[in-house]
Amino acid sequence: MTTPKRRLPVMADVAKEAGVSHQTVSRVLNDHPNVRADTRARVEAAITRLGYRRNLVARALVTKRSRTLGVVSFDTTLYGPASTIYGIEQAARTAGYFVSIVSLKSIDADTVRDAIEYLAEQGVDGVVVVAPQRSAARALETLPTGLPAVAVEGTHRADVSVVCIDQMEGAKLATRHLLDQGHETVWHVSGPHDWMETEGRLEGWRAALEEAGRPVPEPLAGDWSPRAGYEAGKSLAAMDGVTAVFAANDQMALGVLRALSEKGVRVPHQISVVGFDDIPESEFFSPPLTTVRQDFDVVGRHCIEVLLRQIDLGYAAYERLVVRPSFVVRSSTAPIR
Repeated sequence: MTTPKRRLPVMADVAKEAGVSHQTVSRVLNDHPNVRADTRARVEAAITRLGYRRNLVARALVTKRSRTLGVVSFDTTLYGPASTIYGIEQAARTAGYFVSIVSLKSIDADTVRDAIEYLAEQGVDGVVVVAPQRSAARALETLPTGLPAVAVEGTHRADVSVVCIDQMEGAKLATRHLLDQGHETVWHVSGPHDWMETEGRLEGWRAALEEAGRPVPEPLAGDWSPRAGYEAGKSLAAMDGVTAVFAANDQMALGVLRALSEKGVRVPHQISVVGFDDIPESEFFSPPLTTVRQDFDVVGRHCIEVLLRQIDLGYAAYERLVVRPSFVVRSSTAPIR
């Protein structure tokens, strides 16, 4: 014999259980202010007893909102994008929204535009685009009309709100720290071309050296990976006069540390090394890494706040919020000897 499945409770069941009308239950579910406190309590108690789950599709038809936000990103194996998405998702959930994520393998204007249009067709209330490359940022210039949107990182020519970390200021913190330790200049292992983080960190490093009247060495190009840092580290170990290195992220700093160790160069006694990101593993590097810390939880919270303001207003209002990074000093840097 098979046991028939128990029918899921509907709004009419809640109304009968609480002794109120269907419309009153609807007002309670939609947080309508014109409901007496004792009536609201009776309806909420009935919902709990019956185990009622609201029909989100029906609610969306009434409120004209899906309570879902779209996120477009790519390569979530990288610490920055992955941490940003996590921060956005947590902030959205706290605000009572679901998140629909589209992760792209290739990032360019066409793929980003297609992803945004796909999310818009699914009825999301707004989108966050984690597109730190200039080639992808161009897609934001052709957003669907009226769709609330926020871009993470960088500047864009279109009227799209931006939430970003001050990459230039972070690079200045790293470079000034090394100069304050008595180093004549600082070598730089940069990120890949076309990334706005690469440009900001490169500009901040160069500006700090120029403001101090110090020579600006030719930067070594990297791609965010430990392997790129390792190759750059081998080159730096073979140069004369290198005493301080600023790597554009912690993974490349890890590669630099490995290469210097293999070449018999002691860190920080002979060369000081600074990274960027403060990944969870950085304090366990050998030696523990001095680095720039980015607060991705704050970025995620600001993204959702900006997006919800647009949704409440009913139109896309331009905002730009810049999150200041902090600096973490560990054992990979020391005064020059």
